[in-house]
Amino acid sequence: MHYLFHPVTWAKSDRCYLEDLFVSPDARVKGAGRALIEAVYQAAEEAGTDQVYWLTAESNMTARRLYDRIGHVTPFIKYRN
Repeated sequence: MHYLFHPVTWAKSDRCYLEDLFVSPDARVKGAGRALIEAVYQAAEEAGTDQVYWLTAESNMTARRLYDRIGHVTPFIKYRN
């Protein structure tokens, strides 16, 4: 798991980007992913951030089942060059 704190122009406090989360296949659906994300939530709270966010593939249904229980889907679409 990798996460970082960064400033944003439209908020008073930093945001926390959960950049990468990997759970080995044998530990999936056993609470490991939830525990890692909750650890990020705790670190973000201690750092005074106002938000934790992350990206996932639309087709990543296994992870999305967890993410839908502990986060909120946003209406934003990612663009890149």
